[in-house]
Amino acid sequence: MIEAPKLIDPFARAITYLRVSVTDRCDFRCVYCMSENMTFLPKKELLTIEELDRLCTAFVEQGVRKLRITGGEPLVRRGIMDYFHGMQRHIKSGKLDELTLTTNGSQLRRFAGELVECGVKRVNISLDTLDEKKFKEITRWGRLAQVLDGIDAAQEAGLRVKINVVALKGGNEDELETIVEWCANRGMDLTFIEVMPMGDLGNENRLDQYWSLRDLSQRLKKTWSLTELSENSGGPARYFRVNETGQKIGFITPLTHNFCENCNRVRLTCTGQLFQCLGQENEADLRKVLRDNPDNDLPLVKAIHAAVAKKPKGHDFDYSRQKVSGTMSRHMNHTGG
Repeated sequence: MIEAPKLIDPFARAITYLRVSVTDRCDFRCVYCMSENMTFLPKKELLTIEELDRLCTAFVEQGVRKLRITGGEPLVRRGIMDYFHGMQRHIKSGKLDELTLTTNGSQLRRFAGELVECGVKRVNISLDTLDEKKFKEITRWGRLAQVLDGIDAAQEAGLRVKINVVALKGGNEDELETIVEWCANRGMDLTFIEVMPMGDLGNENRLDQYWSLRDLSQRLKKTWSLTELSENSGGPARYFRVNETGQKIGFITPLTHNFCENCNRVRLTCTGQLFQCLGQENEADLRKVLRDNPDNDLPLVKAIHAAVAKKPKGHDFDYSRQKVSGTMSRHMNHTGG
C-alpha cells in the first residue's frame, strides 16, 4: 500500500523531491552561474557529510522519494562518495525511488562506476555547446574534452545520460540542430533551459543572454516533427518526442511558461538553508536546528514541516517589458542547479 504524502504545502502539493547542493565550489565558472573570481564559503559553514546524511534521511522519512544531488559541481566535494554510499540504504529499503545528480561531467571518468554501485541509474550533464572555443568562453575554466570523456565513461558504466542545455542568445543558437542530432546519435535525451535572472547581474546581462524557448521550439519544428508527451514528473519541464529520432526533449521555461502549479520540490543548500522556491528569497535555517539537536530529530522534522508550510505558490521571474524582474541576488551555485 502506498503511504499518504506527509509533506503537503499550502497549495495541496505533495513535496516528494529534494534537490541537495552539497558544495558551492566548482571547477568551472559558467557565465550564467557564478562570477569568474568567486569567494567560496568557509568549511565550517558547510554541512558535513554526516549532517547531509542525517538531514536527507529526515526528508526521506517524511516522504521524499527522489534526491537529486547538485552543486556547484557535486563531484568535487571531498568525501562525496561516502554520502552516496550512505544514501544507498534508502534505495535498498524501498523508501527512496531515485538517487541521481546533476553534474558538469568533468569528474565522471573517476566516479561513474562507483555511482552505479551506489544505486544511481541516471545523470544529468550540463553541456551548452559542442564547440571547444565557445565552451571555454561559457565555462571560463572548462575543458570540453574532459566533459566528453566523462559522458563516455557514464555510458560505459551503464548510466542513462540526459544533456541539459541553457539556451543562450548569441551563444549556442547556431548549434541547435547539431546538438539535437549529436544527442540522438548517442541515445541521449536532452532538455533546453531558459537562462534565469540569478546572481552576478552586474557582470552578465541576462536580458542579452535570454533566448525564448518558444522561438527555439519553433525552429526545431522546421527540421523535425514533435509530439507533446503527457508525462509529468511534477517538475518544470514539458516533454516532446522527436518523431524522427525517438529521443525525448524537455523545455524548462520559467520565463515564457510558468511551471509552478505542479511543483513538488524544495531545495537544500550546502549550508543547510532550505529554499522553498528557486525564484523566491524565502528560506529556513535547518543547519541551526540540526546542530542544536544532535541527538533528537524531532525538532528537525518539525522545522521541515514548518518550512514546507511556507512554500509560495510560484516564482516572480519576468523578462517582459525589456527588463529583468524577480531577480535573485544569490548565484546558482549557492542554491544548486
